Amino acid sequence: MIYCLTGELIYLDALTYTAVVDCGGVGYKTTVTANTLTKLSAADRASVRIYTHMQVREDAVELYGFYDTKELEMFRLLITVSGVGPKAACAILSVLSPDALALAVSTEDSKAIARAQGVGAKTAARVVLELKDKFAKNFPVSDAAATKVVSGKSASPVSTTKLSDAKDALIVLGYTSAEAMKALKNVDQSADVETIIRQALAFLMS
Repeated sequence: MIYCLTGELIYLDALTYTAVVDCGGVGYKTTVTANTLTKLSAADRASVRIYTHMQVREDAVELYGFYDTKELEMFRLLITVSGVGPKAACAILSVLSPDALALAVSTEDSKAIARAQGVGAKTAARVVLELKDKFAKNFPVSDAAATKVVSGKSASPVSTTKLSDAKDALIVLGYTSAEAMKALKNVDQSADVETIIRQALAFLMS
């Protein structure tokens, strides 16, 4: 098992999500996520480190690379879900950052997961169902988010903070600020942040 690759980044292809790292004169080709691709493109190419998962098949041995261990651990959990192979797992981690995926799973937002190429609604629902407890244990989501305030709605200081956190969470999941604000006008402000997010998502998906 190859745990990680450390060396010079000699090739990076945004079209095929491919990265090649030269380790001691040997170039290792890996398939990466959009998240990892973005971070590698900004890194010092002379010395990079990619954490890897090796997939062994009858006709090939493939390496999947990740910029940090958190993304790698999420990938390994995703491929335990029925119907989610390495390519689908990479697709999910390409449309959702690790933090956004953790939030999507915790709030049962299968719609956000289904945005990944090749991932249908049923598969996305299975990801939430099978991984919610595991994600809650390994990747807990904090109620605190950014400090932006949802405008256009009167509220107490406490509820305003909760609405701000909920708005930030919705934006992380891919919704626009306008969509988030519209949805948050239809929630119970006395509820906790997670419930507010669930209610807003229900409105957005209706």
